[in-house]
Amino acid sequence: MKNPFKANDENENIQEEVKFDEEKIAAENAEEESKEQIETENKEPHDEVKEEKNPLQEKYDQLNNQYIRLAADFDNYRKRHEQEKEALLKYGAENTLKKMIEVLDNFERGLKAIEAVEDCEKVKECYNLAYKNFTDVLTKAGLESINAEGETFDPNLHEAVMQTPSSEIPEHTIIAELQKGYKLGDKVLRPALVNVATQE
Repeated sequence: MKNPFKANDENENIQEEVKFDEEKIAAENAEEESKEQIETENKEPHDEVKEEKNPLQEKYDQLNNQYIRLAADFDNYRKRHEQEKEALLKYGAENTLKKMIEVLDNFERGLKAIEAVEDCEKVKECYNLAYKNFTDVLTKAGLESINAEGETFDPNLHEAVMQTPSSEIPEHTIIAELQKGYKLGDKVLRPALVNVATQE
């Protein structure tokens, strides 16, 4: 015959074990939840920082790429400008020299023409033609002579190498041009050497 008290004890033990297991599982679940909550709290700020860093990184990369392209473009422009400058210095006078060759041809033809000529008038005529041809070429290239005689002295265009006291000519007026001056556009290539009137 079974002991009724023993069965009750076994039931109580089983119930206690079940209760203990439930409490253990609940404790483990609570521990897991708290761990997850801590991890979530710890992760959230980092995620926000990452989210904040991503747009900044993208902006930085974009600006950096623009800077690299701009630097490369500027370097190419600088090299091209230097090449153009070198070419201009080397070949800038090309068109003028081509026209000067024509003048040189005229001088050579003139020399051949006057070899057997004894008439001075013929020589003078050849010289005048060559001179006119030469001055026409220089004028087309942009060369201009500076007006001097009778003009008021201008230190930007004239260089006074002589001064002559005069009561008849106004002061600072150029009496005579001793050497012709030339300019190219607004740039003076050579100032005119002049004699300027001063007060007596």
